[in-house]
Amino acid sequence: MKKEKQTELHSKLEKLKANFALKADDNRKRAIEELIETVEKSGSTTIAKQVGAIAPDFTLNNALGKPVKLSDYLKKGKVILTWYRGNWCPFCNLTLHALQEELSNFKAHGANLIALTPELPDESISTSEKHGLQFEVLSDVGNKVAKEYGIVFELTDEVAGMYNQSFDLNNHNGDESNELPLAARLNALKVQE
Repeated sequence: MKKEKQTELHSKLEKLKANFALKADDNRKRAIEELIETVEKSGSTTIAKQVGAIAPDFTLNNALGKPVKLSDYLKKGKVILTWYRGNWCPFCNLTLHALQEELSNFKAHGANLIALTPELPDESISTSEKHGLQFEVLSDVGNKVAKEYGIVFELTDEVAGMYNQSFDLNNHNGDESNELPLAARLNALKVQE
């Protein structure tokens, strides 16, 4: 993503974060801050695949139920993998929109973009349509692939309760694990054989 687009996205994400801080009640803000601290202390951010790591291969279904294999995409060129939590996440939606805007630049550099979400296919097709996404959106139900990449964290009971009450997270994801992927992006160049 071009530097100016990254700066623009960062600015929009910070504005969204500031808006949350203004509008959310103290209990919700405290619960989210505790979740962030828990994730940071868990080491999730350090066990994630790092730059230069070999990408685990996977096959997941896209929003239309068609299987998509990472290694098949890598035969066409570079692949940028991005994870988003779900269409309920305003931060993820801003990021997906910015990635869509940059898609032609990625393609000009020989790269394909693939987004992964723990949401069920019906939810991911809604996201694709809502944002006019012209790249693959794959359902990683149960965060199986995200776990291989080391980017899964479990919500605290309090935040899981809030999310399930607000937008029925478990119904979106088709399970009751209350696990989500970190917001992560990886350039996949090779897969494990």
